[in-house]
Amino acid sequence: MQVQCLFLEAPLNIKFQRAVDRFVGVPICALLSLVDRLLNISGVTAPPSPPHRILVILLSEMGSLVLAHPMLARLKQQYPEASLHVMLFAKNREVLDLLGIIPEANVLTINDRSLTGFAMDSVKAIRMMRALKVDVVIDCELFSRVSSIFSYLSGSPVRVGFHRYTQEGLYRGSFINRPVMYNPYRHLSQQLLTMAAAIESKTVPTAKDIPATSIMNPPLLAFPDDELQQTTAQLHADFPALQGKKLVLVYPSGGILPIRAWPLENYSRLCTSLLGDGCAVALIGLKEDKPLAHTIAAQCQSPYCIDLTGYTKSVRHLLAIFHRASLLITNDGGPGQFAALTSIPALVFFGPETPALYSPLANNIHCLYSAWSCSPCLTAYNHRTSPCDGDNQCLKQITPDQVLTKARAMLEAGALRNNV
Repeated sequence: MQVQCLFLEAPLNIKFQRAVDRFVGVPICALLSLVDRLLNISGVTAPPSPPHRILVILLSEMGSLVLAHPMLARLKQQYPEASLHVMLFAKNREVLDLLGIIPEANVLTINDRSLTGFAMDSVKAIRMMRALKVDVVIDCELFSRVSSIFSYLSGSPVRVGFHRYTQEGLYRGSFINRPVMYNPYRHLSQQLLTMAAAIESKTVPTAKDIPATSIMNPPLLAFPDDELQQTTAQLHADFPALQGKKLVLVYPSGGILPIRAWPLENYSRLCTSLLGDGCAVALIGLKEDKPLAHTIAAQCQSPYCIDLTGYTKSVRHLLAIFHRASLLITNDGGPGQFAALTSIPALVFFGPETPALYSPLANNIHCLYSAWSCSPCLTAYNHRTSPCDGDNQCLKQITPDQVLTKARAMLEAGALRNNV
């Protein structure tokens, strides 16, 4: 019994999540599809005109919420009288709140840190969805079966979601009655805008007649001057070596997908060169990223290379520190997407995934991408499982000298802007 309890409280790692999604999700989707067919309720259903309550399911990483901002803004514009709700993992809640587009009372959260917490919160969320009497549910996940199951159990008559059409594999059930064709050649934000258009579309495939539109950048997050001053003062008090130095932030972790990380030795060489230019370097990340930060700091051997992993108390705190810095260098992941909410210049590495689909929506961000023949290898079609076995040549072939040249140019451009 004790072993079972320990298992139930263990964190859900990505391999376990994939296994559950496949071996449990597929039969549940098949069962719900059969029920839906027997009840004959999956036909093209007209929503109330306009819909009164819309639920968006977006369980993914924090950065995806920033990319979803244009869709959420479009829904509010398209249906100004509708009540807009979002379901997401509890750990991502703060980012949604920072965007300031969904009322806090309209957010449904699910704990994905343990199987017990996930099961209990899922039951609560389903009850809340059904109590809301949602008119439209939009499932934004790329072929995740758990989100598809949530969309059906919500009781909504209109269910929008990505669909495989004639593709084999990636089965999510047949109960999505506004199926949107996933297009791996269009930026994710553009595809999410198609989701909003799909609510009332009558074409096949859904929303095929919607013209491509320019994607709006997310609004910059406004900070009171005293908050930024206090953040900088505390940072300098904790790390006096930063005072009077141009600061470069570096995020060396790949997060839940380590294959997205530029090689650690390259980061060490880059940081050493930036320190030689007279910059200070701060290594950012979560507490579990400390071993990476310690490795880079040990090789740099400089008092101006500091470890900020685990230092920030929240995403907002991190973004406040962005205002103190002159440049961010990061792997594809949350920090690169968060940079779009500030004016910090940023260099973002892509390789296993492509900037054509996932580039941050901001003019202050430059994506580094070598476009190897096997890149991108993390896609919706393989559940983001790479065949490279860790040998990410698409990132290894981006040299420290190339990055350093671009970093110096961006730092110089920033200095010129500040002097104007």
